[in-house]
Amino acid sequence: MTDQHATPDGLVIVDKPSGFTSHDVVAKMRGIARTRRVGHAGTLDPMATGVLVLGVQRATKLLGHLALTEKEYLGTVRLGQTTLTDDAEGEITVSADASKVTREAIDAAVAELTGDIMQVPSKVSAIKINGVRSYKRAREGEDFDIPARPVTVSSFAVYDVREATAEDGTPVLDLVVSVVCSSGTYIRALARDLGADLGVGGHLTALRRTRVGPYKLDSAGTLDQLQKELTVMPIAEAAAAAFPRWDVDARRARLLTNGVRLEMPDVYSGAGPVAVFDPEGRFLALVEEHRGKAKSLAVFG
Repeated sequence: MTDQHATPDGLVIVDKPSGFTSHDVVAKMRGIARTRRVGHAGTLDPMATGVLVLGVQRATKLLGHLALTEKEYLGTVRLGQTTLTDDAEGEITVSADASKVTREAIDAAVAELTGDIMQVPSKVSAIKINGVRSYKRAREGEDFDIPARPVTVSSFAVYDVREATAEDGTPVLDLVVSVVCSSGTYIRALARDLGADLGVGGHLTALRRTRVGPYKLDSAGTLDQLQKELTVMPIAEAAAAAFPRWDVDARRARLLTNGVRLEMPDVYSGAGPVAVFDPEGRFLALVEEHRGKAKSLAVFG
């Protein structure tokens, strides 16, 4: 029988390899951590690499709240070719000479896609339309529309513009970009829209996620490294890094763990999830202010 206590509660920050789905990584981690209780905080496309946050054991209860945090990416956008999937995985549908596109035009188009914008997700995405995954509808050749959604692109920068020639001989431009954005933003949709705005089409050819909330690549391990030595960020450390911290005295800690809704200090009003710690530094719960009281989102103490 599997020893449920073999792996401590906490987060594992994985540097996801290309070609793996997020589900593949979870399945691999179940073997490494010797537990079924593994989940991820937000998917990463198979083509993409970089930070994938996994929760192990009781830390799986944190994942839904962590998924909502800001993310950061490095990527390459190819101007001059449109694909079915808005990335290099899909077949090319349109090619256009991008060699005449100026840096000024690129910067102006990037500025239009920065800030609070309405974005139409890629049709080959996991978004559900009337209960059915968008990519499933797309694969079956269905004609459908996905409504635009509000997202925030707090930073969209172009570091380099490289002239190149595509396999079919089309002169293209490869842009090395970095993006900081809200949860739910599709980088390949940004690539598609940038190309469309410039009149030559575009798609994403490479993507690396460098940060999810407070968790960065420098704290991530590859699957091979984690197979040799499993590094688990303790649940208390993970919560303190990701959420505002509320330290309570022993009496309040006892009341909270017994299900009493505590009065919350005004400073946490509208702060979203807050991590509560007892005097010994134990992580007790994730709560949210509701009418001045602490409403429990997940209890750990």
